Amino acid sequence: MNYLVTGGSGFIGSHLVEQLLKNGHSVINIDNFDDFYSYQIKIKNTLESVGRPSDFEFSDKETDIEKLIFISKSSNYTLYYQDIRDKKGMDKIFTNHKIDLVIHLAALAGVRPSIERPLEYEEVNIRGTMNLWELCKEHGIKKFICASSSSVYGNNEKIPFAETDNVDHPISPYAATKKCGEILGHVYHQLYNVDMIQLRFFTVYGPRQRPDLAIHKFTKLIAENKEIPFYGDGTTARDYTYIDDIIDGITKSIGYLENHSDVYEIINLGESEVINLSEMLSTIENTLDKTTTKKILPLQPGDVQKTNADITKARTLIGYQPDTHFQNGIKKFVEWFLRK
Repeated sequence: MNYLVTGGSGFIGSHLVEQLLKNGHSVINIDNFDDFYSYQIKIKNTLESVGRPSDFEFSDKETDIEKLIFISKSSNYTLYYQDIRDKKGMDKIFTNHKIDLVIHLAALAGVRPSIERPLEYEEVNIRGTMNLWELCKEHGIKKFICASSSSVYGNNEKIPFAETDNVDHPISPYAATKKCGEILGHVYHQLYNVDMIQLRFFTVYGPRQRPDLAIHKFTKLIAENKEIPFYGDGTTARDYTYIDDIIDGITKSIGYLENHSDVYEIINLGESEVINLSEMLSTIENTLDKTTTKKILPLQPGDVQKTNADITKARTLIGYQPDTHFQNGIKKFVEWFLRK
C-alpha cells in the first residue's frame, strides 16, 4: 500500500513511518520542519525512521533538509519539504503519486502557544487540513486518518472521557481547531464519501518526544540538576500513552479503514491509566535516581485539570489493547534520553 503521512518527521509521525516501512509499505512523508522546535531533531527522527546512519553533519536549515531528502529517498520512501497550507504545492505531490490512504498528523501543536498565536493555529490546523480533504476529493482518495486530541474534552466533568461526551466547550484555540477538524471531516465524509477515522490522542510520550513536553523537559532538567517549573499543586493528571501503543492504535485503524466502507468514527487512543503531576515527577526522579527542586507556579491558561480515556470503543472496534504501564514507559524513555 502507498501511504501519505503528514508530519512524518515529527515524534509520532517518525515512529509511524518506521512501522509502515517495516511492514513493507511505501510512504510519502510531508513535513515543513516548522521552527516550533529545532529542525535538527526532526532530521534525526527522519534518519532513524528510515534506518539511515545518524552521523549527520549540520550546516544550515535549507542545505540540511535538501541533503536529508536526497539521502533518505528510496524505492519505497519519499520525503517532501512542504507546508500543508500551500495547496498548489501539495497538489503536485498528490498528482505525482498513487495514494491509497492519508494519515494526517501534521499540526501546530501546544495549548499554551495557541493562546498567543490563534490565527496561525487556524491557518495550519483548519485551513491546512481542509486543503488535504479538498485534494482527496479532487484525486479520488477515499481513506483518511486524522489526528485529533484529548484536549477537545476541555474540563469534562465526566470521567473517563468517552467519544459520546459533549465536547462543545474547549478551553484553548488548539483544542478548538481539533474540534473543528472533527466536524469538517464529517462534512467531507458525508458529501464526498471519504472514509475517515479521527483519533483522539491522550498525552503521548516515549523516545523522540518533543523537547517542550513535560516528561522530556523534566527529564532533561533533573538530569542536569536544575530546578523544574511545577504548575499548580501537583494534582493535575494525565492519561499518559506510550508511543508504541499509539502506533499500534494507528495501524489497527488503518486496517479497519481498508476493510470497511462508509466509515466515520472518532476513537480515543489512551492508556486508561491516570497519573498526576506529582507522581509523574517522582517516577522520573526514581528512574534517574535523582531528586530535584521545584519552582511552584500557578496553573497555566488553557491547561485542563485531568484527562482519562475511555478506550472501550477502541478495544471493540479496532482491537486496540495498550500494554505499557507508566513506570515501564518512563524507564524506556529515560534509557533513550540517556543514550541519545
